[in-house]
Amino acid sequence: MKSAARSSVIAAGFLGFTGVALGALGAHALKDTLAANGTTATWQTAVLYHLIHAVALATGPTAPGVGRCWAAGVVLFSGSLYWLALGGPKLLGPITPLGGVALLAGWALLAWHAFRQPKE
Repeated sequence: MKSAARSSVIAAGFLGFTGVALGALGAHALKDTLAANGTTATWQTAVLYHLIHAVALATGPTAPGVGRCWAAGVVLFSGSLYWLALGGPKLLGPITPLGGVALLAGWALLAWHAFRQPKE
């Protein structure tokens, strides 16, 4: 396996594992806390984006920079939502859109690299 593909699969495995673990944590151990904070939907959004990008990274074609953008996006977007859902400081709120931009940049890079490939 090439180094870039190997790195993507390792990152995908880590993101997938942590996404499932955090989903279960939110559904069980943190259920009452999230309900009391009114942030269950925020936690679920964080888990959804976390897991979607883990699967995309594991199954998608590798293109330079895509995996880095998606990994950074998950950390910034989902990570800040997890933190905010648990009552973290609101000053972290502006980090969430930066994570969203990183996720979008990964998708744009994926499309750009595919567009640049010669037609067969």
